[in-house]
Amino acid sequence: MPADPVQLAAALIFALALCHTFAARQFERLASRMPRHAGLLHLLGEVEVVFGFWAIVLVGFVALARGDDAAIAYAESRDYTEPLFVFVVMVIAASRPILQTVGRTVVVLARVLPLRRPLSDAWLGLALVPLLGSLITEPAAMTIAALLLAPHVFRREVSERAKYLALAVLLVNVSIGGTLTAYAAPPVLMVTSAWQWDSAFMLSTFGWKAALAVLVNATLATAVLGRHPGPLAAPSKDDAEEPRVPPALVVVHVALLGAVIVLAHHPVAFIGVFLMFLGVAQAYERHQNPLIVKEALLVGFFLAGLVVLGGMQSWWLEPIVSALEPHALFFGALALTAVTDNAALTYLGSLVVGMPDPSKYMLVAGAVAGGGLTVIANAPNPAGIALLKRGFADESVGAGDLLVAALAPTAIAAAAFLLL
Repeated sequence: MPADPVQLAAALIFALALCHTFAARQFERLASRMPRHAGLLHLLGEVEVVFGFWAIVLVGFVALARGDDAAIAYAESRDYTEPLFVFVVMVIAASRPILQTVGRTVVVLARVLPLRRPLSDAWLGLALVPLLGSLITEPAAMTIAALLLAPHVFRREVSERAKYLALAVLLVNVSIGGTLTAYAAPPVLMVTSAWQWDSAFMLSTFGWKAALAVLVNATLATAVLGRHPGPLAAPSKDDAEEPRVPPALVVVHVALLGAVIVLAHHPVAFIGVFLMFLGVAQAYERHQNPLIVKEALLVGFFLAGLVVLGGMQSWWLEPIVSALEPHALFFGALALTAVTDNAALTYLGSLVVGMPDPSKYMLVAGAVAGGGLTVIANAPNPAGIALLKRGFADESVGAGDLLVAALAPTAIAAAAFLLL
């Protein structure tokens, strides 16, 4: 146990934040019963607010225990590149030129599949787009998939159980679908430099197994969606008749998104690209949907809070990661991912000197396989939940329901990495 009481308090605050995520839906229900405090209760019921709120509590506690300067120094010592990157990628990936291009590609491919159109759209959104995350990064894939699936699958008419399964499959598939390359998945990025893993290694060691699991998960989820009460929505005529974005503007948006992806480790540079995007979006406003700035900011706030809270958890996480044998490490990482970001786990593993190759594989495999168990398990998860929660009862995603729904697709992903 650490001698530092601040670390103990940080662990307790982190545990309270985890409990808050599982209780978020109850705050939404209380809001309808207590209209006088509905605003505050709605705020506390926003899953994206949870970790940011408790991060503020932690920084306030550090200020009381060690002084204002120590609290500010700790907050400024954290690396907020990932929250900034997810915010920028969400906004650009959700722009009409990007979505329309991907959507029309899905339409073409859907006509080839031997399924009814709504089901073929659902299958492609759960299979193709998550695998595309290996090229455009997982946050971008999550944003695009969520916006493509929302009008067809995540509707009040579709049963809650089917929607939770579809959401769980989306989260799991995005988590493992980014492992075909060495730069797209946050938990992989944390180890590629330290362990000298490149995209060829990722594809041959992880990628093909992940792709098979993605296809199986998407197929099973689509079969369930086709049988559950509440039909999926067919594409609307308004969507089909939406004015086509000029090809030159599509090229500009794709180039800006590509520049942000290439500059993912350089926040000053990709923020500059984002400002250019905002200028282009304003200049050609007639070819844009409303930008999802609010949703992206909430997700960024969530991830920044996780960065602040997670910075004081290494004292108990690192001994666990370094002490386990390969197979135990796989299941340990699978379980720990549910209560902490999987990129934090793999980062701690990269600090362990002399870790054998089998343990490296098991750590990363377990971390990505468990990436759909909870909202905090994988960095892009808050983005998907923020964009899809309106389709659920109380406009909130229950953490317990998500965990239960994610068990089957997680088991399939785990089996692929362990048995193939």
